[in-house]
Amino acid sequence: MAEYKTTIGIEVHVELKTKTKIFSDSLNVYGMPTNTSINAIDLGYPGTLPTVNEEVLRKGVQACEILHCKISKRMHFDRKNYFYPDNPKNYQITQNRTPIGVGGYVLIDVDGEEKKIEIEEIHIEEDTCKSAHRGNVSLLDFNRAGVPLLEIVTKPCISSSKEAMLYLEKLKELLYYGNISDCKMEEGSMRCEPNVSISKDDTLGVKCEIKNVSSIHNVGLSIEKEVLRQQACLEKGEKIKEQTRRYDDKLQDTVLMRIKETGNDYRYFPEPDIPFVVLDDSFIEDAKKEIPLLPDALRELYKEKGLNEIQIKKLIGNRTLSNYFNLLLEEDTNYKTAVNLLLGDIASYLNKKNKTIFDLNLSPKRFCSLLEKIEDGSLSSKNVKDILLPFLESKKTIDEIMKDQNIQNISDEESILKVIQKILQDNEESVKDYKEGKDRALKYLMGQVMKETKGSINPKVANELLQKELNS
Repeated sequence: MAEYKTTIGIEVHVELKTKTKIFSDSLNVYGMPTNTSINAIDLGYPGTLPTVNEEVLRKGVQACEILHCKISKRMHFDRKNYFYPDNPKNYQITQNRTPIGVGGYVLIDVDGEEKKIEIEEIHIEEDTCKSAHRGNVSLLDFNRAGVPLLEIVTKPCISSSKEAMLYLEKLKELLYYGNISDCKMEEGSMRCEPNVSISKDDTLGVKCEIKNVSSIHNVGLSIEKEVLRQQACLEKGEKIKEQTRRYDDKLQDTVLMRIKETGNDYRYFPEPDIPFVVLDDSFIEDAKKEIPLLPDALRELYKEKGLNEIQIKKLIGNRTLSNYFNLLLEEDTNYKTAVNLLLGDIASYLNKKNKTIFDLNLSPKRFCSLLEKIEDGSLSSKNVKDILLPFLESKKTIDEIMKDQNIQNISDEESILKVIQKILQDNEESVKDYKEGKDRALKYLMGQVMKETKGSINPKVANELLQKELNS
């Protein structure tokens, strides 16, 4: 099969994280009973007048800043006219001629090389209601009608399914940490539509759009399948027609929805019921100030605090734990020990209980009191596992819990030294291994010391005395 160049552009719709909808005071909440979060404006009743939600504009400005777009200070909304059952007004209010942002980019890492995925524009629009198909019947849930959306459109500058997935992962991370959207693809708050074309040279081929792909993984699969389909068509001498397709999870392939024989004529014109929007400098600057620390800045901060790449990746992957860890940075403590506990035993507890760390009675200062006991050797790793449950579920201090469980690690050096000397006499082979530079021998001997004392001695003091004896 001949070599083809793949060109991909992606349109992403993200639902904005606002309290109410874009043009009405209906709640913007997922999971409400069908057709309960609606009013006359959402239903498109005659005579209703939309009012722009200021919070939507603020989120739009913040998204533009995060994605390096030039912000439009003066803009208007437009009517996109078309008939479809999920569109009660027979038009959608969107931005056609004056998008809120243009000319941005997202940086991705492709096999160690940085690539800039260019953004054509970002525009604000309202979502349609949700369709559910039951046999020959289609049901409509208007809870989603009027939910505010940002449509983020890239230039045709993506070259592979891998780049597309990396772009979407980075975009999702940025918008989630920026408090723009919760980006829950399983709930439809982030929806992706790749446009795919192939050609044998640098000219663009005929693009085919794949609608509403439900996961980043499936975006990658749908692109790969569509590239193979187009290659097969061209190899057979067939002409590719511009069309709209969808990705079928069961078939794991793209399926034809409709051929685009003529261009869509949506008869755009400025929305007559909404005046021009003018954003002044103070509004824009105030919105920018509200943007929290983004992942790349957090990665640099965590590196400065001594965390390794694996810890950083896991912490960034759990925003709630990351937010909590950021509060710990104001305390003077051992951050490595803190993050190991957070990502290990505490994360396991939270998953089992279906809670977040902010549901617990665990202020940063209270957590640091636990970390201090670990650092000074008052608590061994075994002790921590024993006391963690009452520590997380009660309001008792760490000292009270240690007293309740009779945890009192021996720190008397003379007593500890007697135990160490006995262990060394009983394990001459391991002592010999240590002298020969085998590091595992030290861990083994330390384990024997803890076993002999049933974990009742201060591990920090014991480790120091053990090494001193071995090196004497």
